[in-house]
Amino acid sequence: MSYVDAGGVHTWYAEHGAGDPLVLLHGGFADASEFGANLPDLAARFRVLTPERRGHGHTPDVAGPISYQLMAEDTAAFLDQLGIGRAHLVGHSDGANVALLLALARPDLAGRLVLISGNFHHDGLVTGMDLDEIASNAYLAQAYAEVSPDGPDHFPVVAAKLVRMITEEPTLTAGDLARVASRTLVMAGDDDAIAAEHTVALYRGIPDSELAIIPGTSHALIIEKPGLCNRIILDFLTADPVPTFMPIRRA
Repeated sequence: MSYVDAGGVHTWYAEHGAGDPLVLLHGGFADASEFGANLPDLAARFRVLTPERRGHGHTPDVAGPISYQLMAEDTAAFLDQLGIGRAHLVGHSDGANVALLLALARPDLAGRLVLISGNFHHDGLVTGMDLDEIASNAYLAQAYAEVSPDGPDHFPVVAAKLVRMITEEPTLTAGDLARVASRTLVMAGDDDAIAAEHTVALYRGIPDSELAIIPGTSHALIIEKPGLCNRIILDFLTADPVPTFMPIRRA
């Protein structure tokens, strides 16, 4: 476990395994520990890096707003600072949005792309989600307090920044998605916090992308069914596309 100054952010990260670089980008109101059940399988094949973004986990907050764009820039600076170059990106929830923006802005850094329960526009969240209730969740506040260098009293500040971001961002269009050059896998739970129609629009918008809906799971699919998620992710990252017998979208 180490820190690196990346774009002015004192970024905490850990490394596991060896091989081609793979960066895991955690969700909002979370930290790298959410990938705990995924790490052993992934690290058996890759050099896995798990940076924690500004205001998350062990990484301190930075004055000013938090935005997906800023976090994508932070992630690019992290890769540049470590001299990693191109890496596969696996992002969950907010981390998927960061990975998507990074792939658009810095295609030189983005290998294969796995977007898990991400949204390219803020209107993709299911109707009726109460973000303020999530932000006041005692479990999330306690998890933050256990590791944050900013202390427990700073959680409401970060939570307010994240609620603002999730409510107003991202604002990508189908035209933006068409510019994604990375081979991409879109994943989601069948009872996800991202509307199924939005997940399909993300899949259809990214050229030649692939789609996996994990049955019997929610927005926390990587925690609920890590073995199944790992098998699908590893197959996508390590194998080439197979020629299909009846191509329609990819004909």
